[in-house]
Amino acid sequence: MHPDGSICHILTGPFATINKHQIFRVLMPLLHITCTSFPVLTIKIMEPKTLFEAEKTNGHKTEFKIRQLEISDHAKGFTELLGQLSQCPSLSQSEFEARFADLVALGDDHHIAVVEDPTSGRIIATGSIFIEKKFLRGCSSVGHIEDVVVDKATRGGHLGQRIVNYLIDRAKAVGCYKVILDCTPELRVFYEKCGFVEKNVQMALYF
Repeated sequence: MHPDGSICHILTGPFATINKHQIFRVLMPLLHITCTSFPVLTIKIMEPKTLFEAEKTNGHKTEFKIRQLEISDHAKGFTELLGQLSQCPSLSQSEFEARFADLVALGDDHHIAVVEDPTSGRIIATGSIFIEKKFLRGCSSVGHIEDVVVDKATRGGHLGQRIVNYLIDRAKAVGCYKVILDCTPELRVFYEKCGFVEKNVQMALYF
């Protein structure tokens, strides 16, 4: 409670813009609240699980954390890791910062998740999700998962599955009605283990 006796609110996650007046309009009729001073009201919206243990190639278990890409990750091998997935030429610091700023401007509609090895300080796994807002299904949204890759030296510890599940949970949290992705045939089994089913045909036009 604040010193003036009003309710404070604690919000996390993508719906943190909800204010106490909106909350009161919903809760007061239900709870028959008529007084003007209340204890602290805490609302916590669950976010995707970000901490987990994984077994490294040396057989030892290490705690990893999934977090959002940071501008300092350029120096931690982020673009080099993407090079294990597809063509990703080396970027200068200024080029990386410019593209980072472009993505930040998109807000929560574009989220790049990474896992940093706490021992080496290098980025060893990443994946991204783009939230496409649609008119279909009552102005719903679709999540597009892209650029999932785990460093060759650390594969086999389920880091890729952790990243994908994190991105799926994020899509659910913002109200997406489905998540879609494209993959090569050899990765079909991996994504089936993550809950995906094969549907339709992918089409592409490269320039």
